[in-house]
Amino acid sequence: MADTQIGTSLEGKKVMWVEDDNFLSGLIGKKLAHEKAILFSANNGEDAVVMIEKEHPDVLLLDILLPGITGLQVLQKIKSNPTTKDIPVLLLSNLGQKADIDKGAQLGAEKFLIKATLSLDEIVREVKSVIAKKTV
Repeated sequence: MADTQIGTSLEGKKVMWVEDDNFLSGLIGKKLAHEKAILFSANNGEDAVVMIEKEHPDVLLLDILLPGITGLQVLQKIKSNPTTKDIPVLLLSNLGQKADIDKGAQLGAEKFLIKATLSLDEIVREVKSVIAKKTV
């Protein structure tokens, strides 16, 4: 990965994640807090859509399996809304099924990350990578 991406600061950037696993959500929050990002989180799809429309995060980490509406439905809603369609979305899932990966790409996700294969540092690197692309 390029040094510019690793060196990208998240300080002052709005980072939101949607994760229904409280333990994992807490770990992501602690890791991102060290990066001095402005943090927002939701644990279900309905709350996520409302928060995304209100806060307009610079990047969104979105779990696919959520209570209520799914992460893919959240993605579809924000990508079809003119005010939120440009928010980059990183899908997070323990499911690496090709159908989910393809559907996420089709709906406009930047990337599909499989939780079980990534460390928190790697997730932060992916967020920084997206922020670096967005600010270029």
